[in-house]
Amino acid sequence: MRIYNPSFGLSATSAEKVTLKPVNWATDPIALISNSKPNARELLEGIRAKMGAHRQVENIKFMAKNSASQPAPKELIQDVAKNYRAAILALGD
Repeated sequence: MRIYNPSFGLSATSAEKVTLKPVNWATDPIALISNSKPNARELLEGIRAKMGAHRQVENIKFMAKNSASQPAPKELIQDVAKNYRAAILALGD
């Protein structure tokens, strides 16, 4: 498991202090990430549909690893960290 931490490597007294604000699940962009196993996308589609009853879903995007047997590529992790406030991951089978 890899957890992206934007404050990693910064001291508590650093001038580059990062302030993390809570995720606003009603409006913030969310990445739905499949591990590319069977049924993972269907699970995420159901989650997106349920969220659609409470919020707009245009900024909830599907993403997937290339293969269930490989780790997520560095580019995918960087894209999620840069463009989304939260990620929901699905493991299918």
